[in-house]
Amino acid sequence: MNPLLAKKTVSDLQKTDEGHAGLRRALNPLQLVALGIGAVIGAGIFVLTGQAAAQCAGPAIVISFLISGVACALAGLCYAEFASLIPVAGSAYTYAYATLGELVAWMIGWDLILEYALGTATVAVGWSGYVVSFLHGFGVMLPPALTAAPGVNGVGVFNLPAFLAVLGVMALLILGVRESANVNTAIVGIKLLVIAAFLIFGVMHLHPANWRPFLPVNTGHFGDFGWSGVLRGAGMIFFAYIGFDAVSTAAQEARNPQKDMPIGILGSLAICTVLYILVALVLTGVVSYTKLGVPDPIAVGIGAMGLAWLAAIVKLGVICGLTSVMLVLCYGQTRIFYTMAHDGLLPALFSRLHPRFGTPARATVLLGVLVAIIAALTPIKLLGELVSIGTLFAFVVVCGAVIYLRRHQPGLERPFKCPGVPWVPLAGILVCLYLVVGLPPETQIRLLTWLAVGLIIYFAYGRYHSKVSGTNP
Repeated sequence: MNPLLAKKTVSDLQKTDEGHAGLRRALNPLQLVALGIGAVIGAGIFVLTGQAAAQCAGPAIVISFLISGVACALAGLCYAEFASLIPVAGSAYTYAYATLGELVAWMIGWDLILEYALGTATVAVGWSGYVVSFLHGFGVMLPPALTAAPGVNGVGVFNLPAFLAVLGVMALLILGVRESANVNTAIVGIKLLVIAAFLIFGVMHLHPANWRPFLPVNTGHFGDFGWSGVLRGAGMIFFAYIGFDAVSTAAQEARNPQKDMPIGILGSLAICTVLYILVALVLTGVVSYTKLGVPDPIAVGIGAMGLAWLAAIVKLGVICGLTSVMLVLCYGQTRIFYTMAHDGLLPALFSRLHPRFGTPARATVLLGVLVAIIAALTPIKLLGELVSIGTLFAFVVVCGAVIYLRRHQPGLERPFKCPGVPWVPLAGILVCLYLVVGLPPETQIRLLTWLAVGLIIYFAYGRYHSKVSGTNP
């Protein structure tokens, strides 16, 4: 067998799931939807909405969200089919393994590790910005050198709040998935109340003049406003939708994955897309988009309303909301890492579960410390773009895998079917590639560099230790 093309068959994956006694099935449909909302409603709505509006699209960031939402809906239908067909932890990595072979699966898994790690780090930086703003409202001033990455604002050295936030999430995940999911569900409720409060009071303080011009004129450079800015804005905020991908990583811990996974994926995606558009519209109507290029744009919007009593409540709610995003993204990353180690592509010690908590504690500690360091030392704009391009790459592969599996195994029982195959997956591929083109060339180069490092690791270790390809004598 050519190890590069070695596959896990769908039937083998289903049998593995049925006899798997490791990860515990503890999540119901509500918790899965909350898991998705917990990841989707976070840095995108509380942080990058302002960044993308100020730097790329102006009030037309609303159109950017629509473009990203369409791309995610197309990919989400493909994810839902796979999640119901192959209810095993691993997300796009597992789907690629069942269709396109081990090498492609490894590359997707390696890409997802980057995607989730930098996604968590991005949210941690936004979390830090709101914590600093919240404490400032009570007269507590943290040293500027310890609240930003090196070089940021000319004074940053180490983002200590972001570092500690990731370590705290890591500790909670070690305790167990049920405990983590219950905390996440509670936080999601708080987050939705905060968004509702912002929308209600924001509508009362709209200044339509802030929407003019709705589409600022391009400055002469690609991505700096105009329609190219809308495109770049869509690519920049795209990672915000990673939440439904995080739902798919929970398939092996869902009580009834064939039925519940599509509900979790599509339900969370629909709810969050509507909320994104509403918040972007109100935020750019309350305050000029030129003032939103900060880590805490919602706080700027509240400040423009002049409602001091609401500011502290909203900031606290946003902090809770971003905490839930870190929780879900870090959860997804550790489960993918666990699955790859279980397959032999990474060292086996990362697939061992904690004897008491039943969680992949070693993988969680390793990844948590690395992500905490990245969050402390990297600017948020760079992080957001890298996560977006990694997410788009994974979505392209999942859409392509649906077409492949429909053609080569049409008789498989699919509890949920993506409609309009092959046209819907093809449209998903084209829209995602279109958004990739809109991202800066240096971001594309960084992704290619990361994937090249992954190839070296695969051919030096994974190929010879894989349980599927059997090349290890």
